[in-house]
Amino acid sequence: MKLKSLMVGATSALAFASIAQADGHMADSLTVVSWGGAYQSSQQNAYSIPYAEMTGTEFTWDESSAEAVARLRAMAEADNITWDVVDVVAADAMRLCDEGLALEIDHDNMLAAAPDGTPASEDFGDLIVSDCFVPQIVYSTTFGYRTDVEAWNGNAPTSVCDVWNMDDFPGQRSLEKRPIANMEWALICDGVDIADVYDVLETEEGVARAFAKLDEIKDMVTWWSAGAETPQLLADGEVVLGSTYNGRLFSVIEEQNQPVAMLWDWQMFDLDGWIIPAGLPADREARALDFLSFATDTQRLADQAKYISYGPARASSAPLVGQHAELGIDMAPHMPTDPANAVNTFLFNYDWWADNRDDIDAQFQAWLLQ
Repeated sequence: MKLKSLMVGATSALAFASIAQADGHMADSLTVVSWGGAYQSSQQNAYSIPYAEMTGTEFTWDESSAEAVARLRAMAEADNITWDVVDVVAADAMRLCDEGLALEIDHDNMLAAAPDGTPASEDFGDLIVSDCFVPQIVYSTTFGYRTDVEAWNGNAPTSVCDVWNMDDFPGQRSLEKRPIANMEWALICDGVDIADVYDVLETEEGVARAFAKLDEIKDMVTWWSAGAETPQLLADGEVVLGSTYNGRLFSVIEEQNQPVAMLWDWQMFDLDGWIIPAGLPADREARALDFLSFATDTQRLADQAKYISYGPARASSAPLVGQHAELGIDMAPHMPTDPANAVNTFLFNYDWWADNRDDIDAQFQAWLLQ
């Protein structure tokens, strides 16, 4: 049945591509850009390996997604686009689309429908935040903590505001070296209602209030830039409580069996997905679209969840999430979107940060140096 499902998905994708390509030919290779590590491995297992087996397409992987905006700008300026499919966070997809550097996607005509016929645009719903963006996963930035800290006397943090509770939970923290999420958590833990956080951040007083709250723990924070850093710091015992991506924490908890647990309170949801650079030759664009249709169908998005604990972006994929491919544990309870984990969440406000990112980034970096 699994093979039949794969072949149905491939047939649908290839049928679309044969219509889409102008010259009747698709390129025989793809350069795909992602983030490396366990996440990229999950994409290879769920998407590119079965696609290559069915089509013979050769894949080259590039781990430059963190630099996608700058790199694509430079490629466009040089009129030399060497990437075919690029994994980006939603905010970067919006920027690339606005600048004309990403191909606009007709989601219902270019992507596979759900098994029951629901059009892709409805299946992805509000997660389609840009005309150029094909959502892939919902992930969260949240906290992990050591479960064996003697000074905690057998207690465990239950609130994100325990990050600020040095009396009950002493020890070094780790936070990402950027304002996003940190500013929101600071205001929430300073008494601002979640519905008012971005209105408060809109004011100079609100920004100052967030920095003042962060000042309370600044001396006890190790700042990270790569998602793998906090899990390693927790595993080594160099920090007792730290933020990172939920999939990275899943790895250190379940795959490495470290004495670490998840703190889901006020996790920040974000989206990751695909764009195709604008201006590709017809054969490369057709191959990229064909792969994209295959890689974002209902079954493939559910398949990725066998390898990493990120929620699939399609509504129709969620019921198909099963067990981890190697550990044999049910993956649904480890998803950020699981009801038990999603009691208190907030969605990254793309529009607000798009308007304010440069200014807040500059203030944040200046604050770090104080």
